[in-house]
Amino acid sequence: MITTEPRMTNLFLQLGLDASAVGIARFIADHQLAAGVEVADAPYWNDAQRQFLAESLQADAAWTTVVDELNEALHEAAVKAATGL
Repeated sequence: MITTEPRMTNLFLQLGLDASAVGIARFIADHQLAAGVEVADAPYWNDAQRQFLAESLQADAAWTTVVDELNEALHEAAVKAATGL
């Protein structure tokens, strides 16, 4: 049973990260991923974080949309580089 609403601030809290607007923006800016790296395979996650992200995506869980949003944000630089935008 989900007791918290799946949104970015709650995802960051679930991952044990700074969930403030500044903290989220800083994390995303400082942790951009290369195009071929899946969000759950990023080298900076600990085992529990990695498992939560992977299970959220595989199970098409309530967190899936928010994890997808994080994935897109973490790949923003790679997409811009690939598209020239």
